[in-house]
Amino acid sequence: MINTLYLSYDGLADPLGQSQILPYLFGLSKNYKITILSFEKSENINKSYQFISNKLKENQIDWVPLKYSKRPPIISTIWDIYKLNKTVNKLIKSGVNLIHCRSYITSLVALKIKRKHNIPFIFDMRGFYADERVDGEIWDKNKLPFNKIYSFFKKKEKEFLEKAEYNISLTSNGKKEIESWKLPNQSPISVIPCCTDDNLFKKENIKNVRKDIGFDEDDFVISYVGSIGTWYMLDEMLDFFKEVRKNKPNAKFLFITKDNPQLILEKALAKNIDVNSLKIQPSLREMMPSYIGLSDFSIFFILPVFSKKASSPTKMGEIMNLGIPIICNEGVGDVDEIMNECMPELLIKEFTKNEYQRIIDLIINDYKPNEKRIIETSHNYYSLEKGVRKYKEVYQSILEGKITHDDTSPLLK
Repeated sequence: MINTLYLSYDGLADPLGQSQILPYLFGLSKNYKITILSFEKSENINKSYQFISNKLKENQIDWVPLKYSKRPPIISTIWDIYKLNKTVNKLIKSGVNLIHCRSYITSLVALKIKRKHNIPFIFDMRGFYADERVDGEIWDKNKLPFNKIYSFFKKKEKEFLEKAEYNISLTSNGKKEIESWKLPNQSPISVIPCCTDDNLFKKENIKNVRKDIGFDEDDFVISYVGSIGTWYMLDEMLDFFKEVRKNKPNAKFLFITKDNPQLILEKALAKNIDVNSLKIQPSLREMMPSYIGLSDFSIFFILPVFSKKASSPTKMGEIMNLGIPIICNEGVGDVDEIMNECMPELLIKEFTKNEYQRIIDLIINDYKPNEKRIIETSHNYYSLEKGVRKYKEVYQSILEGKITHDDTSPLLK
């Protein structure tokens, strides 16, 4: 059987690991022998090590967890790269046919391995990493050493795109942007977005948890799913909710997040929003459909900056698979295209009271979403089965030496 080494700087115990790594690997493990190396955060892995370990064993996947280093900045990442390089060099001695790299940090090591041992690798980029760090104000390009680090990763980005046997972009917009750079030795790019586990996120798995959370039956619930901050526009979402409350006093805002509730509550108080209208609910993955499913609408506003051309919000497919309409903004990944297929009227053009009121007028005039169309669109774009199949096609094209620049079976319609 073909041996594949999957490298991830994200942990399997992280929320992204649960939604965007494990489901794919379970599907791929039916055809390939997989070893995954991941970096785990202590606060997450201590809670779920046994569960993840058992799941991997069930699917005959080997796991090499390394400890993620958080501090000091920069030096901790360099230390992690050293550990990664040392461990990968040990693992390839047992025979590895292909290295699958999630994002940029792991690709640094795979590029070295390819040059030394000629083992092919996939650059699964997950977005424009360096630009995301700048757009999210994590790196300040005007200051040392961040301008040097930014330039380093932008140079490496081009090397990855040219030296990897195959590249994966989360969005068609990201792929178009890369192709506009006209790199002389560009390797082929396939589009595989953040797919949704259809077995978990389906209407049949929705349980009535309204009373458990403290909602009344006639409450009008808007939900937000996931982390707060960086690219997620909490201020603007709260501004929108404040306008909703003026028209629908029974409106409640449910945050399904593991982030610190205090940040949300402080922002709401500063905007004179009644905190009793907010509910902040952490959730285990298996309960996500129930918490999302009690919503009348879900919402996410994401900074429409350059790096977000390559962003595929994981939450979007999960919400749509449950038939819940989404209020979101344009200018992020392929969101515009997807929204225009099933609920174009809910796409925010600008963050203004007038634009908010346009959406609110729809709501108060008994807007009826086309639930069937929303679910169908989600299945077309975000099907995990299609995503796994596309990865298999990429794997086989590399291993059989039949790489083509024609993306003949794109996942997106």
